[in-house]
Amino acid sequence: MEGISLSAVTNANHVLKKGQSNTNTPYEAQRDFASVLKESMNKVNETQVASDDLTTKLVNGEDVELHSVMIASQKASVTMQATLEVRNKVVEAYQEMMRMSI
Repeated sequence: MEGISLSAVTNANHVLKKGQSNTNTPYEAQRDFASVLKESMNKVNETQVASDDLTTKLVNGEDVELHSVMIASQKASVTMQATLEVRNKVVEAYQEMMRMSI
């Protein structure tokens, strides 16, 4: 599995560790979270584009291995499903916080 990268997870851990220090301002935390989120979304997009490119090459009859196309398609599917699950959990957490009384 050469294409799988854990850089987003590593960056998230860095943000979490950095967020535990007292020197992190809310602006810095927001900026760090936004950069991790943007990088993660870019990775999801890259896997989708790679899958689309390989599928297009296969349909056009170019020299592409079928198993490579299927693996890229599954990677794209799994990353999209994981992204949607994370989004659902974030929305659920936000809704739970909104229901809290102060």
